[in-house]
Amino acid sequence: MKKPRFSESQIIAILKQADGGTPVPELCREHGMSSALFYRWRSKFGGMDASMMARLKELEEENRRLKKMYAEERLKAEIVAEALQKKW
Repeated sequence: MKKPRFSESQIIAILKQADGGTPVPELCREHGMSSALFYRWRSKFGGMDASMMARLKELEEENRRLKKMYAEERLKAEIVAEALQKKW
């Protein structure tokens, strides 16, 4: 998986600069990012502090892991059901 270019603390700092009144195009030019990325960050992380952002990352990782576990168990259940339907 691709390593993120900006750390969580950098994202929070950039969003706080924008809240402080710095124009978005200037921020984007200064940090070398697109305005679309900035607005995506603002919609996802707006109003968060660093601890809330870390918790969000933990929850996203746990959700990914649980979805993978569910998919594996569902596949096992389908295999068992298919094997039980066959006539011996």
